[in-house]
Amino acid sequence: MFVDEAIIEIQAGDGGDGCLSFRREKFVPKGGPDGGDGGDGGSVVFLADPNKDTLLDFSGRHHWRAKRGQSGMGKKMAGLSGDDLVIRVPPGTLIFDADHQILLADLDSPERRIVIARGGKGGRGNWHFKSSTNQAPRYAEKGTEGQRRKLRLELKLIADIGLVGMPNAGKSTLLRAISAARPKVADYPFTTLDPQLGIVELGPDRRIVVADIPGLIEGAQHGAGLGHEFLRHVERTKIIVHVLDLYPMDGSEPAENYRKIRGELEAFSPALAQKREIVAANKMDLAIDDSALDQLRRQLVGKEVFAISGVSRQGVEDLLDVLWRILLEIKAQTPIPVPIAEDLTHDVPQ
Repeated sequence: MFVDEAIIEIQAGDGGDGCLSFRREKFVPKGGPDGGDGGDGGSVVFLADPNKDTLLDFSGRHHWRAKRGQSGMGKKMAGLSGDDLVIRVPPGTLIFDADHQILLADLDSPERRIVIARGGKGGRGNWHFKSSTNQAPRYAEKGTEGQRRKLRLELKLIADIGLVGMPNAGKSTLLRAISAARPKVADYPFTTLDPQLGIVELGPDRRIVVADIPGLIEGAQHGAGLGHEFLRHVERTKIIVHVLDLYPMDGSEPAENYRKIRGELEAFSPALAQKREIVAANKMDLAIDDSALDQLRRQLVGKEVFAISGVSRQGVEDLLDVLWRILLEIKAQTPIPVPIAEDLTHDVPQ
């Protein structure tokens, strides 16, 4: 099951209490205070795990809590600190503070770690408070509480290429042809109900991650069809491949279908509409001549139009080669992210 949104509550561990204790040994009268410190509570850490691709783990578990610190003991023995709770999420997960509606973190690279809730501090034992005027302090500190947060998690898949287009344009067929992914293919609309990821292996060191986004229709911005629900997953892609059915069964014009989808992309996000785009004129295996393709190119002047067939793989290799060259150009201009650990607990409203 593909899950890309979740609401959870997290709590870091409370600090352990300091110990109120006095040394008691044979032949040692009035041994003095020896209460140990409490251990610190565990923090809540989010980790972008490249082995995960869905937020399914959070659909049935809404409360996540780190271990509390152990209380101090006599003989100045400190309690153990609680273990951090490491929550693994897919790369591309956005973490929002649900109460304040602010973005806390964007785990946009694998292995990135973010401390979202800091564990409480352990209390000091009574031996810390002895002095010349108070040689037998009868109090110790309580541990402080760990931070609590109500979070909204939102997943935006990280892919190099995003396939968009009308239902039955052949996006899933194309993804099956170029990768090991096996999305459902059928002769009725909306066979793909969830985004699908596929990895295209072009060589030992040439790999492209492709996302198939469920079909859009005109009016998606108002909830028609599947609406805009999954368009967030194409926001991170570097290139959009607009798959057009060159011979629509409903008799519609491919160029007009293209403009409708472009309108939906622009309504969802102007930044998304500005991404590099390539038009893939699909189902060339049904063509008798090039008249439909020539007409489409005349109507979409200035657009890169590639003639392909997901069924026969006609033109697919040429399309992939061009996509790979464009990706290299884009990556050469993009700094390489370095896995880092961050602590955002001081910047988050309480």
